[in-house]
Amino acid sequence: MMDQAVTLDGGFADPVFNAQSAFRIIMDAMARPGHVLAIPAYATPPVPLSAIAGTVACTLLDVDTPFWLDQALAANPALQAWLTFHTGARAAATPVEAHFALVGDPTSMPSLERFALGSHNYPDQSTTLILQVGSLDGGVPLTFAGPGIKGRKTIAPQGLPAGFTAQWHDNGKRFPCGVDLILTSADAIACLPRTARLVETES
Repeated sequence: MMDQAVTLDGGFADPVFNAQSAFRIIMDAMARPGHVLAIPAYATPPVPLSAIAGTVACTLLDVDTPFWLDQALAANPALQAWLTFHTGARAAATPVEAHFALVGDPTSMPSLERFALGSHNYPDQSTTLILQVGSLDGGVPLTFAGPGIKGRKTIAPQGLPAGFTAQWHDNGKRFPCGVDLILTSADAIACLPRTARLVETES
């Protein structure tokens, strides 16, 4: 039987302040694609969801935003119960049904096109992916341009899926449709909205 304490513990200590503080950071990161911003770990979710990814989830999910967990995260049934308890959100059966997707192992995640992409009439009805990456630096540098970026911005996250470059190019071609990404590390986040255009890849 699932330990109820595991399900209930680990949410925001100060729900209003914590959510407002984290939301401002997330929106700042989304407005400045590729910028790495520190964010407090306000939540302590069941493993293997990280504290930062849990904080982002508790900030953005609500009763109207179904979520999907990848295989790495769904392996712990306590996690789904924890997210539902602390956010009111319900689990989606498939990636395309999810408003938010939490990915514990981006290297084995479904391709971006398998998530909700929105439509030209409702481009906002797409999936935002919250990815746990090993680090937001030290990986293959990726250079972006677009709204919110002065000139170009390079980020080098570790642990992105194979073929990410091609997938992100395809995602950009779908604009105004497409998915948005929130990359989370142990103590920071960086956002890649669909408007961030990948212009250069270095190896």
